[in-house]
Amino acid sequence: MSNTDIYWDAIFAILQEWHAQLRSSGTELPSVSTLALEAAAGKSNKDTKQERDAEKSPSQAWIVLVSTLISLRTKDEVTLASSRRLLAHAPTPEALLDLEQEEIARLIYPAGFYRTKAANLLKIADILIRHYEGRVPDTIEALLALPGIGRKTANLVLSEGFGKDAICVDIHVHRICNRAGWVDTKTPEETETALRDQLPLKYWRPINWLLVSFGQHVCRPQSPFCSRCPLAAYCLRRGVSKNR
Repeated sequence: MSNTDIYWDAIFAILQEWHAQLRSSGTELPSVSTLALEAAAGKSNKDTKQERDAEKSPSQAWIVLVSTLISLRTKDEVTLASSRRLLAHAPTPEALLDLEQEEIARLIYPAGFYRTKAANLLKIADILIRHYEGRVPDTIEALLALPGIGRKTANLVLSEGFGKDAICVDIHVHRICNRAGWVDTKTPEETETALRDQLPLKYWRPINWLLVSFGQHVCRPQSPFCSRCPLAAYCLRRGVSKNR
């Protein structure tokens, strides 16, 4: 299967139908996307355009930034609970700076590396206040300059926080795209570059949350459920030695 043979429209139609069925069973979106949708819903309930504009992207971007940082090396259900606890106390960078590092660590526990994340969150909040008037920056370069922020987090903030066209490649997106034969890359960064070259723009934003869910439920890292995979016709099963 060459890149020109990849039927992205068919693949995404199948993924979207599969995900709709998954959600109808009560399964939520990945944690960061869930929080971003909640933030967007909160904004849409504002009474006037002026109220909506006042909260347009900074608050949503802050929610996505915080929750994505917490999500690193952490299970989805832990990320969701930890993020909600912290954001209830720190809905803005200014509010977070009012908290002690130990309190932040306690609020996000048992997220992985919770003490390191607490320290980085304090540093980020300080930078946002000193250099960006308390707003999350909306460029990849500025986001990557923040402590503890890599390309995955930066792209997710741009996509989910600001509604910009960005491709967030995490371990699920990297694994599935290579396993299926849609790309042939060694690192998530290379996968992002490859997808930028060939993936239609309309699929840049949804590819992450669709493939994260797909990777959690079907295309598992070990022994994927190939027997019930709706994308079997579009997958080369590269590196799959055992499946169910």
